Amino acid sequence: MISVAYAADAAHAAHGAFYQQPHFWVDVAFILVVALAFKPVSRAIAAALDARSAKIRARLDEAHKLREEAQEMLATYQRKQRDAMKEAEEIIAHAKAEAERLAKQAAKDLEVSMKRREQMAMDRIAQAEAQAVKEVQNLAVDVAIGAAQKVIGESLSAAQTGALLDNAIKDLPGKLH
Repeated sequence: MISVAYAADAAHAAHGAFYQQPHFWVDVAFILVVALAFKPVSRAIAAALDARSAKIRARLDEAHKLREEAQEMLATYQRKQRDAMKEAEEIIAHAKAEAERLAKQAAKDLEVSMKRREQMAMDRIAQAEAQAVKEVQNLAVDVAIGAAQKVIGESLSAAQTGALLDNAIKDLPGKLH
């Protein structure tokens, strides 16, 4: 190492002072350019990083807003679905109640109709019985009249028959009124 230092001192003495060397001034100029350019370049880099940070922050904020909106929409749709299910259950319950009411009303109407038909049948039977009784009575009267005519015709004389007819004709106006 001593020989390198000695060689540097020898070169130094041969070429002059360090500030007289062109490498020194190139190095100084390079450091000055870097130093002068550092501030604006660092500001530009910082501004670019700040702009990118702002864009990322804006995208994150937008993503948060979209997420909140999506959650609100999900909650809204879930609420609507619950409401629709509740309404559907109410409609089904109402329909079942209405069907039960209609079934009871139909059973009641059927019972009333059956009672009415039964009463009509009973009335027809009563009318048929009354008609049959009348027919039997009329037939009995006809048979009795025929028998009475035969008995009277055989047992009474013509004079007695004429007298009975005359009395019956006299009594007839009193019986017709």
